[in-house]
Amino acid sequence: MTDKFWSDQPVIPVVVINDAKRAVDLARTLVASGTKKIEITLRTPAALDAISRISAEVPDALVGAGTVVDLQTATRAVEAGAKFLVSPGSTNNLISALSGSGLPFLSGCSTLSEALELLENGVSTAKFFPAVESGGIAWLKAVSTVIPQLSFCPTGGIGLANYKDFLALPNVACVGGSWIAPAKLIDEGNWEEIQKLASQVNMENK
Repeated sequence: MTDKFWSDQPVIPVVVINDAKRAVDLARTLVASGTKKIEITLRTPAALDAISRISAEVPDALVGAGTVVDLQTATRAVEAGAKFLVSPGSTNNLISALSGSGLPFLSGCSTLSEALELLENGVSTAKFFPAVESGGIAWLKAVSTVIPQLSFCPTGGIGLANYKDFLALPNVACVGGSWIAPAKLIDEGNWEEIQKLASQVNMENK
């Protein structure tokens, strides 16, 4: 079973942005390529401002906040205009903060016990992170026989060479990856190359 919010876009760009002034151009480039859902990780001082700018100026984008690790960061992300939240892990307090936001969210797991805990908390789609280092496709196949009702968004080690292999699994709703909009290309303002990368993925998944 997959949540339509997550399954309607196979690849979510995971973005590290260093200059919020580049956020709007980035979002417009991705939306023009057919990529509306964009995760801005809260790893840089520019991240919340970037989310705010995209939310205000690119209405066709669905901008979300990644690296949400506690109630404080969840609250700030919501206030900035995030449309979804993503966490690298899960605790009871964090799950409560994410669900309390009223937004779609992905709470992270990397073990079967963590996945079961998410199920107990009513989660139907989880982030699997770091995906490749935590067992990758073999782990997802094994887990699908035990808890087929939980779907995943693998992130971490996902790239052009392997993302289709993950998407082929029945319990994978989508994948997250940084290869579509690498920080280097964003810093350079190389929107043409980013659009090319995003368009390639969208063409391959029509």
